[in-house]
Amino acid sequence: MALDSLDPRVNRLDISEDSLSTLVAKGNLDQFETYEAFVQVKDSKPFEHVGPVHAPNEEMAFLFAKEQYSRRGMFCNALCVIKTENIKASHFTDNGQDVYDTLHTEASGEEKESFELFHLMKRGKQHKYAGHVMARDYDDALAAAKTLYQGVKPVFNIWVVKSEDILSTDEEDRDIWETLKEKQYREAIDYRAQDKIKAFKEAQSAQA
Repeated sequence: MALDSLDPRVNRLDISEDSLSTLVAKGNLDQFETYEAFVQVKDSKPFEHVGPVHAPNEEMAFLFAKEQYSRRGMFCNALCVIKTENIKASHFTDNGQDVYDTLHTEASGEEKESFELFHLMKRGKQHKYAGHVMARDYDDALAAAKTLYQGVKPVFNIWVVKSEDILSTDEEDRDIWETLKEKQYREAIDYRAQDKIKAFKEAQSAQA
């Protein structure tokens, strides 16, 4: 008996119901992994989340992020990428409630690992780097951050990442952006097209 589906495309395949038991299950997905990219505009500014990239590994994610988020005139002092699954997020709060006020645990004081924290200060905006703590685990890192980084303004969500899971540029990498300001041809105004058109017309008028 043929499979009866609501999708006419499936019906056109004329698949027998008996054959369904012989179908082979799909294996693991062969898609690229997801990484989150962060950019620091100036030395005095915190790293800010700019978006995701899909890549086969951390090194390629770094290259893709550089091409996607630090070219065509974007000012960039430093860049880092983090595998999305390595970012642990707190729950979201709303109506001006600070997510730190919902944390009822205290830091254990066991400083075993280094963690970095990113705050979401406004809905619709990006997470920005808030600071660093030493803690036992992710939950312990949140508890430690409450003491150190809770401020007057409410925080609506927190990302926690182990420091070792961050691939970041170093001093030697900065030269990849140093030539951007010199490439004035990227700006249309630097072509001075109108001046050239005017000069061409004047030359044509002089020859007439």
